[in-house]
Amino acid sequence: MPPKASKSLASSQPLIGPALTAASSASGAASPPREKPASPILAKELAALKSDIIQAVTSELTRALTAEFHSISRDYHSKLQTELQEMKSELLRSRRELSPFPRVARVDAKCEDLEARSRRQNIRIIGVPEGDSRFTLSNSNVSELLREALSLEKSPLVDRAHRSLAPRPKPDGPPRPIIVKLHYFEDCVRILREARNRPRITFSDMNLSIYPDLTSKVAKARAAFNTIRRKLRSMDGVKYGMFYPARLRITYKGESREFTSATEAERFISTMPG
Repeated sequence: MPPKASKSLASSQPLIGPALTAASSASGAASPPREKPASPILAKELAALKSDIIQAVTSELTRALTAEFHSISRDYHSKLQTELQEMKSELLRSRRELSPFPRVARVDAKCEDLEARSRRQNIRIIGVPEGDSRFTLSNSNVSELLREALSLEKSPLVDRAHRSLAPRPKPDGPPRPIIVKLHYFEDCVRILREARNRPRITFSDMNLSIYPDLTSKVAKARAAFNTIRRKLRSMDGVKYGMFYPARLRITYKGESREFTSATEAERFISTMPG
């Protein structure tokens, strides 16, 4: 029995080899063929197409973003202008409401009046050099200067005398005015009257000018008439004068008119013969 089994196995072995070979050949025949590499012309066309697509997309995105940016910018600019206009209108409305406010106007007028009253006995002397050995700033020296320069009968009583609080000028700059506080108001009136009546005031070879010590508001209002006053000086038969706080009186051919506006005064003298 064992010898027969061995023969059967041996006889069946040749049949297995051809079957495996055929199956292997069939599987090899069924596998797909490999792809051939693209030609250089086709690769160049694909690259050009890719570049055109990128350029078109970029251009379209740029145009869309630019249009959106301009739209947002216009909206924001318009909104900003509207808000600024509203703020301006609100500010103007608040100013109109506060400007005629009676209490504020009264307080402002009261402060101006108090400051003016505190300067009633003050004068300003212009033209005294700073650091000059001929003159040392003191109450007694200022009193003597006023007496000699204006030929007064007696020296006025000076309470205080000092330079203005402006910064010290350069060596070649104009000197600061000397502010003098007189003890008596009558002395102040007499000194200003003498100064107006003199065409020139000198003291120790110094050319001086003497003016009342006015508030900045009054001084600015009077300065508006400076050009008109220079014109009036060259006109014959015309008399003029400045009155407190800032009133210009013009007398021509026996008729007097007063002006608080430089524009109205300019219009009036334009009708007068030169």
